[in-house]
Amino acid sequence: MTKRHPITCSVIVLLVIFSLVNILGANAVPRRKKSAKKHAQAEAYKPEFIFTNTEDGSVYSFANETIPTNIEGVNSKLKRSLITHNFKHVQSNILQNKAARIFPIIEPILQAYGIPDDFKYIPLVESGFGEGSSSKGARGPWQFMAGTARTYGLKVGHGIDERMNIRKSTKAACIYIKELYAEFNSWTLTAAAYNNGSIKLEKAIRQQNEDNYYRMNLNRETGVYVYNLIAMKAIIQQPQKYGFKKHYQLKYFNPGSPELLAIN
Repeated sequence: MTKRHPITCSVIVLLVIFSLVNILGANAVPRRKKSAKKHAQAEAYKPEFIFTNTEDGSVYSFANETIPTNIEGVNSKLKRSLITHNFKHVQSNILQNKAARIFPIIEPILQAYGIPDDFKYIPLVESGFGEGSSSKGARGPWQFMAGTARTYGLKVGHGIDERMNIRKSTKAACIYIKELYAEFNSWTLTAAAYNNGSIKLEKAIRQQNEDNYYRMNLNRETGVYVYNLIAMKAIIQQPQKYGFKKHYQLKYFNPGSPELLAIN
């Protein structure tokens, strides 16, 4: 027994030294340094067209709701919408002229109903280059179907069609939009539902178990609808960037008295 004691002590000493070396080595080389570098590189990456911070008033946003940058295809969809509506493609200032005419009427009504200002671009996307009837029978700047128009207080029939009245149809649209927002609790989904209908959108959300517009698989028109709104906003706010030499700017000298300035 006495002869084995020194050997046992030596083994214990060696184990202690080995443990100390491992502990000091682990402290000397931080393991998370590499992953932190990768994280910093990821944070530094900014896509060309999309911005996550909408507080700076970025034109690439809708109703101050963040556009997700980590979803494949988001940038390409917005880029296509911007190209579709630029001057090189449409060769017309009709949308700018239309915006200059109706925005001073629409903006205060949206504000009175507590609806984000970006919804004023819906008439530009919905009715586009005209305000007549669609192939499905929708009519006016907000493209109401006759039945929906009557539901929200507009007179349609017997020689009267208030869908063509910009003030009355905007008020009806505001009531409808507020109802949609109460259902979906998202301005982006509200815009999508305005295009596709609340029943169809709700069914898609339930079937896909997904309530993020940018991750959903929707029909072709609704799938690009919000992108078109964002593109329209960008082109109206920065017309020269997208090839429009003549553009319009609203200048308010006092509340309720907008003055329109044409700028070449």
